[in-house]
Amino acid sequence: MRVGAIHRDGNPIVPQAWLANRPWSRLRGLLARPALQGDAMQALWLVPCGSVHTLGMRYPLDIVFLDGQGRVLDWHEALQPWSARRCRKARQTVEFAPGGISVLEPSHGEAWQWQAA
Repeated sequence: MRVGAIHRDGNPIVPQAWLANRPWSRLRGLLARPALQGDAMQALWLVPCGSVHTLGMRYPLDIVFLDGQGRVLDWHEALQPWSARRCRKARQTVEFAPGGISVLEPSHGEAWQWQAA
């Protein structure tokens, strides 16, 4: 996976974000990896991805669904292990440690971008 940062309005909001844009990296996701750092310091950006599951996970996640242009469609806080969520129009998904959404305070329609480091 490539590492970069997530930006909103040209400003970095997540300093370390991995891009999972290949089949194996999306399939593996965060399984068997250490938990992400809190306070939205780390994230996993999945492309393409309109649904997520936490089957086999040991910790909850905050999830933000984005459309193909990176506009925020929806989010879910503290998605518990062994559950799933989907967003019909989503083409990208960003996963955070719990509390990430409360730190970032996303708004419907705002644009996020992943940029390589």
